[in-house]
Amino acid sequence: MSGLFGPLPVPGSAPFIVEVRRGAQVESRHAVVAIVVDGDGKRVAAWGDADASYFPRSSNKALQALPLLETGAADAAGLSQAEIALAGASHGGESGHTEAVAAWLKRIGVAPEQLECGAHWPYNEDSARALARAGQLPSNLHNNCSGKHAGMVTLARHLGVPLEGYVKPDHPVQRAVTAAIEDVCGHRFAPDEIGVDGCSMPTMAMPLYNLAHGFAKCITGNGLAPERAKAAKRFAQAVIAEPFFIAGNGRFCTLAMQAGRGRFIVKTGAEGVYTAASAELGVGIALKALDGTTRAAQTAIGAVLDHLGLLDDAAREMLQPMVQPVMSNWRGIRVGDIGLAPVA
Repeated sequence: MSGLFGPLPVPGSAPFIVEVRRGAQVESRHAVVAIVVDGDGKRVAAWGDADASYFPRSSNKALQALPLLETGAADAAGLSQAEIALAGASHGGESGHTEAVAAWLKRIGVAPEQLECGAHWPYNEDSARALARAGQLPSNLHNNCSGKHAGMVTLARHLGVPLEGYVKPDHPVQRAVTAAIEDVCGHRFAPDEIGVDGCSMPTMAMPLYNLAHGFAKCITGNGLAPERAKAAKRFAQAVIAEPFFIAGNGRFCTLAMQAGRGRFIVKTGAEGVYTAASAELGVGIALKALDGTTRAAQTAIGAVLDHLGLLDDAAREMLQPMVQPVMSNWRGIRVGDIGLAPVA
């Protein structure tokens, strides 16, 4: 296996390196740990220590959405594929995202103010500028996690439990989410592995291997109970059908799934984490840029997808500006680029 965004070094105990080059000099180097695992748990390829634990952050939103689907809550609320995708999204706060979440919440009788994610400016620059020009401040709807939180309150409604405090680890909603992740990833979380994410929900650290294996099981159904396997397949189908709702215009996850045309799903997480899975190959992928930089992680996931043969020429052309970005200064003069370090 080789890729035009690479080649990646031979898998081994050392991370691979993403370089930032200015002129003829390497200005920065980012180490990336990555692993590819099949549905049976076999390590297909790994670079670096994939048994070290990291917080997946938003990269595991697909797993967090499983109870919404497998309990029947999604069907009871009449969720569309776009809304299912939003339940696992880190969206850009575009009007298409916020209006969809608002309509979903109205349908189930929940006010946006009841979401416990907090507010931040839209990731989408045009949307943020439009909001500012209108003299408005962002609301909970603009939070990139508002779709996930809409899914959580939908689950709470279906379970007949209080909405208040649904982000707390001991709330029935979070107990269901944690149990699903532990089952899928084969890792029981110790108290010191549980932190608080940016949207106030728990985030649980686990070995990168377990994260990748969890995504491999979800995409293949291997080792999952029938309803859980059905839920995982349904989520994957939703994000492939509605990639705009997982991220948005100009965002890597949306563009990559459009480029892949159903061959894989992919999801970013804060601090340089990415997950992906391919039903075609029956594998899950997880990686971490050790210094937490998105620019390195984005180059890395593109290179790994290409290494596995999941990108054709058209897909590479679509993704090249984000996987091998050119760096320009404020006058538009090219000053460097970002890409994999050459393999010796």
